[in-house]
Amino acid sequence: MLLVEPLIPALRRYARALLRDHTAADDLVQDCLERTIGRWHQRRPEGDTRTWVFTILHNLAINRFRQTARHGRSLALDEVDEAFLARPPSQEDRLQQRDLLRALATLPDDHRSVLLLVSVEGLSYAEAARVLNVPIGTVMSRLARARDKLSRAVENESIRGPNLRRVK
Repeated sequence: MLLVEPLIPALRRYARALLRDHTAADDLVQDCLERTIGRWHQRRPEGDTRTWVFTILHNLAINRFRQTARHGRSLALDEVDEAFLARPPSQEDRLQQRDLLRALATLPDDHRSVLLLVSVEGLSYAEAARVLNVPIGTVMSRLARARDKLSRAVENESIRGPNLRRVK
């Protein structure tokens, strides 16, 4: 263990550079030292102890990065802003999205394609006309009709409300 003790300041520097958080870096060094001591018998006597210990630290850091990416970062409840904890409900947005997709599916193919090219894909009227091989006036009229039909279909869907069934 006399070989490991002089490495601690360098391990802390490296851990702090990797994690950019002093507390997490100290925890990482602690885990590294525990693993080093626990697996000292696995060390190659002819190998460089410094390289071996830094490899352990690096691998532990990589594992933490992966774990954080999978599970997210843990924060103390006192450190979290209330706005972060409170989220607006998303059910209504999903219902509106479902209604919009249903209404879009009811449009004729030529209206739907113009609407998608111009409104979703951001093509100009001239570009949409070239893609569909129709005059620009046709694109404009189809787009106006598609928008009108879509807005009426979405309004009708929202007035009717969701299809609920009675459960006994």
